[in-house]
Amino acid sequence: MTLAATLVVVFVALLHAWFLVLEMFLWTKPIGLRTFRQGAESAAASRVLAANQGLYNGFLAAGLLYGLIVQSREIVLLFLAFVILAGLYGGATANRKIFFIQAFPGLMAAALVAWSP
Repeated sequence: MTLAATLVVVFVALLHAWFLVLEMFLWTKPIGLRTFRQGAESAAASRVLAANQGLYNGFLAAGLLYGLIVQSREIVLLFLAFVILAGLYGGATANRKIFFIQAFPGLMAAALVAWSP
């Protein structure tokens, strides 16, 4: 994989690690409330669901980093496919911004990885 592909994959992994932190630990804190544009009551009511979602984002980050560590293009592409599918679904069902925040970086990373020597 090229350096550019590796750097973009690391960026996508770091994004998902940040999503984990936001959803698992900062959901009901001021930064979480602002990020997800919700009130304290709705955040408290959805805290467990958000933490579950954050855990899944952590799995995506871990899979991407594992694929890089073991130098497996197939594992990296598999986890990028998961990222892209999650971003497409979230963009279609929850908020269109999710496409640009999650799916688009995943697509860019996948293209770079697929076309790397």
